[in-house]
Amino acid sequence: MKAIAWDNPDSYWRRALRRCGWEAVFADSGRDHPNRSMLEDYTSYRMSRKQVAASVLIGSAVLFAAFYLFYHSIVVSAIAAIAGAAAPRIRQASLLRQRRNRLKLQFKEMLFSLASSLAAGRSVENAFRAALEDLSLLYSDSYADMLKELRVIHYRLDQSVTLEEAVRDFARRAGIDEITMFADTLTACKRSGGDLLEVMKRTSAMIGEKMSVDSEILVLMAQKRFEASVMMAVPFVFLGFLGFAAPDYMAPLYAGFGYVLLTFALLLLAGCFWLIFKIMSIEM
Repeated sequence: MKAIAWDNPDSYWRRALRRCGWEAVFADSGRDHPNRSMLEDYTSYRMSRKQVAASVLIGSAVLFAAFYLFYHSIVVSAIAAIAGAAAPRIRQASLLRQRRNRLKLQFKEMLFSLASSLAAGRSVENAFRAALEDLSLLYSDSYADMLKELRVIHYRLDQSVTLEEAVRDFARRAGIDEITMFADTLTACKRSGGDLLEVMKRTSAMIGEKMSVDSEILVLMAQKRFEASVMMAVPFVFLGFLGFAAPDYMAPLYAGFGYVLLTFALLLLAGCFWLIFKIMSIEM
């Protein structure tokens, strides 16, 4: 029997594990980590090995418990728990969404600082330098994404790189519409030679207002996600309670045609969970 080619980055098993969010397992390989020395890419998220392991354990435990509540079979539950290997992919998407939302919030705060500096008569370049000082007071974490990006912009300005080029690179790596809009406006103003300060102040105000509305929507979405999580848990809690409090009442479900009903109910719940997940996965 041919051995599994784990060392081959293009092998089927490694591609399958990458789809499940297991990139951190192969992080030591140079071919699997080509962008290690490059700047942050906010369109993807690479989990640590601890995060991958925790996601797999939690996902497998949840699946094992859910299937055991339905079938009361350790074998069936153990087989179903294998699907927990795909849990890192779900967790990875959640962490990426959280990071992008944090970046948008920090960018909005940067726009407010930028607008204040421009209103005070500073140039755009000096306004970006002042924004770093303002955000450093606002965020105690010196490794906040926006603070790191402002330091990169300052470094590039010191290296005689134009401001619009530095901001365009940030917008490309961020992949966020508001940041791309800001970079395009800055580039157009620099090239056209119009009233740069007035245009930048209006653009900053417009983008800030749009992002404020997006933040309110995100708060409502977070509330609905919590309600959806409660709704997902209720059927399993109810089934477990009945199995513990009235085992004789539930006994017919664990024999003969009862397994068919349980399987149908589980598939119906899975369809409902998938639909709720798709509705709650609205990109802002």
